[in-house]
Amino acid sequence: MQSTIKTLSIALLLGVCFFGTSCATVLGGKVTTCQAVKPKEGTEPRQVRIGYLIVDVLFGLVPIGVDFLTNAIYKPCPETAPKSVPEKSK
Repeated sequence: MQSTIKTLSIALLLGVCFFGTSCATVLGGKVTTCQAVKPKEGTEPRQVRIGYLIVDVLFGLVPIGVDFLTNAIYKPCPETAPKSVPEKSK
């Protein structure tokens, strides 16, 4: 009984460590080129995923560092709207 509780506790702790740290890196999906490239001066800065940042703050400095170093903390860029096609004149 004692060893079962110990094994279950270790498994639960490892699960929390894996899923609780660096949330954007683990759960945020593939990092796009837009997220990975630092914007040029004079252009809009990248937006941070607030939910992932809050969870990272709750778990400490290491998750914040990992998410910022992998650029997973940034929101993916919105898809550009298709250009309107001019109507043909009759």
